[in-house]
This record gives sequence, structure tokens and C-alpha cells, in this order.
Amino acid sequence: MIAVDGVSKSFGSFVAIEDLSFEVAAGEIVGLLGPNGAGKTTMMRILAGVFPPSRGTVHVAGYDVVKDPLRTRAAVGYFPERVSAYLDMTVSSYLRYVAKMKGFSGSAANSQAVSAMGACGIEAVANRIIGSLSKGFRQRVGIAQALTGEPSVLILDEPTSGLDPEQVADMRDLIRGLGEKRTVILSTHILPEVESTCDRVIILHRGRIVAVDTTGNLSRRIQRAGRIFVEIDAPVEDARQHLSQFAGVSSVESKPRSGDSAASFIVMTEQDRDVRAALASSIVQRGWGLVELRSVAFSLEEIFLTLTQDQEGS
Repeated sequence: MIAVDGVSKSFGSFVAIEDLSFEVAAGEIVGLLGPNGAGKTTMMRILAGVFPPSRGTVHVAGYDVVKDPLRTRAAVGYFPERVSAYLDMTVSSYLRYVAKMKGFSGSAANSQAVSAMGACGIEAVANRIIGSLSKGFRQRVGIAQALTGEPSVLILDEPTSGLDPEQVADMRDLIRGLGEKRTVILSTHILPEVESTCDRVIILHRGRIVAVDTTGNLSRRIQRAGRIFVEIDAPVEDARQHLSQFAGVSSVESKPRSGDSAASFIVMTEQDRDVRAALASSIVQRGWGLVELRSVAFSLEEIFLTLTQDQEGS
């Protein structure tokens, strides 16, 4: 659905992105992750046909964004980082106007507006002036305008920017729902955003791609040792010493204990050593209660920091 091959973009002497290549399959939700200034917005604007790349090729829904820009734009719904809307128009009249700008007329334009409002859950504010809406509803109106024309690809640039926690949760639910019928690529610098909504992540750093994969695969790639969470109904110091002396364990970190709760630890194991079964058996044989034992994956934040630090070091 989206194919980016060797794309670079320069503004004068400034290179915003350099030699980016990746693909997004139909029906995927993919997150473009990176800090501010990583090149996310530049890449999104190229995908949306706002401006062409300096080098390389981009195909969206089978169309070349440079050679066939009109068909590309018809296949794309674009939600920019800063949504511009006519604040003195009602939601429904604005969406009908957008539909007409996209080539629909009369009842077809009205149907497009109604469909977009339904998809974004804003039917209740259809007759409200946009300028009177909360930031969360304005964001939804922005996404609704991107949905008019029934595009097969939805490009969302920082869709939760400026929203409160409740609005962020609602927006994530909305994005997951939209991804059931179309391809979605969204940019963000917020790590939980990708973890909660995306099938895969593309990590950008200083205009270059650092990694493209699922968060689970990225965790396995960078994990140099095993990490296990263990909760034991036993004296803390006795349990810590036993875990520390266990074959294959490299270190043990005690977690804070409150009241009568069981003792908790993060156990680091040697590379490629799975000691979970033996560890559980040993704990039970000592007569301690094994409350919980599970592997702990790297968080997306740890993955991101490791990958970007490795790139800077190289």
C-alpha cells in the first residue's frame, strides 16, 4: 500500500531526511516514532503529496506521488500536525465543504460528511460551531475531514498532541477502529502511543531510519540477557541471596516491599539462558510460596534509547 525507496529531502543545505526506505502493507497501523526534529513530519508531508522528495521514489496505493499526484492525493486522507479549519463554520457544513473540495456534490457531499462524522463519533456536535469545541473534538473534526472521500490510506501527524489523558485514550481507540478498514501511518514522539495502537514501528533519528519492526521483535533483537520478575512469599534477604547464587543468574534487584506483601525481584540472567523452570522448582522446594514468575520484555522507551545511542556511538 505504501512503498518508500531511497527517499531524501533537503531544504537548502539542511537535510531533513536521508535515504529512507520502508513499506506499509494494506490494513496495517504503523507508527513513525522519533523525537522532535527526527524528520517525521517531513516524511508525512511527502506521503501526503504536500511536496516531492529531493531523491527517491514514493508509491501510495499504487500511485507515484510525483508522477501521479492527483490520484495519490485522492487515495490519501491527511491529518496535519496543525489542523486548519474554519472556526466559524459548523462541523457538518465544514465537512460538506471539504467533500465538495474533493469533488463530491449535492447529496454525495452530504453523505460523505455524515459518514465521516459517524466514523469519528462526532454526530452529537454536527451543528456546533467548530470554534466552540474542545481540543479533543477539534482533533476528531480534523480526522473526519481526512476521512471524506473514503481514502484507503490515512496519514496522521501527531494526532494526540495537546490532548488531556482522557482525550488521548479516546483518540487511540478511534485510531484502532479506523485501522480496521484502511491503512494508517501515524507519527508521534510519544512512546505509549505506538505501543497501544500500532502493529509495527519505524524509528527515526536525525533523519535516518534506525529500525523497522514490531516492538516485540525489536525487544528480542536488543535484549542481551534475560530478565525475569519474581514474587516470593519469603524473607527478603534470604530470597535475594538464594536467587543471586542460582546458576545462570547474573544479578538480582530487589523491588520495594509494602506491608505484608511478598518479596519482589528483577532477576537478570546470562545470555541465552532460560532458568525459569529451574528457578520455580527451586523456590517451591525451599518451601516458599511462588506468587508470580514471568519474563519481562524491554519497554519501547528502552528499545528506543538503546537503538539511538547505538547509532550515535557508531
